[in-house]
Amino acid sequence: MRISKKNSGDDIFIAGILFVFLRCSLDRPLQFVIQYIINQAFNSVSLTTIMKKLTLVLAAASLLAATPAGAKDRITHNPDATNTETILHAWSWNFPTIAENMARIADAGYTMVQTSPVQHCYDPHGTTRKLFDDKGTEGNWYYYYQPTDWKIGNSIVGTREQMKAMLDSAAKYNVKVIVDVLPNHTAFDIDQVSPEFYAAVGGRDKMYHSSGLNPIRDYNDRFQCTLEGTGGLPDVNTENPAFQKYYMEFINDLINMGVRGFRYDTAKHIGVHSDPVDTASGVKENDFWDVATGRKAVKGVKLVIPEDSLFIYGEVLQDKNVPEKEYADYMGQTASSYGHVLREALEKKNAAGMDLKDWRHDAAPEYLTSWVESHDTYCNAHESASLTDDQIRTGWVFLTARQNSVPLFFSRPMNSTRENYWGDNLLGKRGNDEFFHPEVAAVNKFRQAMKGQKEDIQTTENGDVLVVNRGKKGAAIVNIADFASFVDVPTGLPAGTYRDVVYGHEFKVKGGRLHGLTAPHRTYILQKK
Repeated sequence: MRISKKNSGDDIFIAGILFVFLRCSLDRPLQFVIQYIINQAFNSVSLTTIMKKLTLVLAAASLLAATPAGAKDRITHNPDATNTETILHAWSWNFPTIAENMARIADAGYTMVQTSPVQHCYDPHGTTRKLFDDKGTEGNWYYYYQPTDWKIGNSIVGTREQMKAMLDSAAKYNVKVIVDVLPNHTAFDIDQVSPEFYAAVGGRDKMYHSSGLNPIRDYNDRFQCTLEGTGGLPDVNTENPAFQKYYMEFINDLINMGVRGFRYDTAKHIGVHSDPVDTASGVKENDFWDVATGRKAVKGVKLVIPEDSLFIYGEVLQDKNVPEKEYADYMGQTASSYGHVLREALEKKNAAGMDLKDWRHDAAPEYLTSWVESHDTYCNAHESASLTDDQIRTGWVFLTARQNSVPLFFSRPMNSTRENYWGDNLLGKRGNDEFFHPEVAAVNKFRQAMKGQKEDIQTTENGDVLVVNRGKKGAAIVNIADFASFVDVPTGLPAGTYRDVVYGHEFKVKGGRLHGLTAPHRTYILQKK
């Protein structure tokens, strides 16, 4: 029997049942497959053939049903996975500044831009402030990490209207916006927290964990780490359903405005299921991450779009007794240990004897967010601030040329120097020119072009030059030393002469080896045409 375009009522009825079934029962990708099969039924395809195909698809559906919708295995590495995205951390830039520079951000090859926290925050000094003032008479950058309410807008990044204009600009250039969010704590001055917010969550007594006003003394103690105050900031009872509802309304508001990702500040301080439960506050389970990632609703509120539609990673800084594998069940994580190792090589100006291949994390590298430096390593203890812009740039090219992780470029303050880390020292203004340096832009675009190409990392014998080979399609060469150095390492590139895309410098490939002279603190991008 064949079904013609002039179908019988029975045939239409059968197809209708199948359509309702697939719409109600299956995930979207599978729906599309079955939809295609049904469409073929109205295009003179044998019904027997249709049913055979449908049987196979439904068998696959039964297997998929064993895995919760949207769930990811972020622990098991897929060796074929390649990451192509890059993040610009527009640290302390306000919304108008980000919008004004969106064309430049996109042209430099970034696919995402991360903002500073956007919720209401502690604001003792008004809008005219420096990033930092040694005398302590003016506000500092860390004020926007002290929430007073989870509503959009503060005096540092700007208003709701300004944020919408920035998001519209990002959409125009196909750049995703990630917002830094921090549900873990409030401002240290709890009297500055919004009365409306306190009322919404059931009062001040319901706002904090039972030990939430006590400062953490031992960060390796998971009770203290998840239930007491981080850096003197009161610890929110993130398991309070009223707080969860209030917070998710904030998150959904951001998503509805156009935000497509979140960086969870102090994520390791919000407990997972294996962590101690604050029974003294009436908590029965640590379910914040289940709510935040859309696995469950709270008081009728749930994540408005699937988690897989968003880029979510948490600041789960690596340390003792941090359940990285459990956090990986919910989100991507930060490869903080790898950043330490990479900076060590840059500081030594030599990578001899150092393993820069290993990501040093339990999670699969395709789900890691990595950096050469972060705002914390730059601002807090100035751990990375002594590295020159040239050193940061060479580290960025090496990191970004790699196959996995999603690299984040921290934008240092405008006119910052190694003698003056704060540069022009102005909140809201854009960072220095490094984020669009030709070498940075070249490797950002190289990363996208290398999709599907596996990495092979080589280091010269004396450790001064690093090479990231990407299959037979391209290579990035990075000299981290203070002197010129000749490179002679294995490569998968076909034999021939290659010209660097930024400087036009030539390298040769012969007999499966890459040859050429490199300048100090210079990077080169080679790509097969």
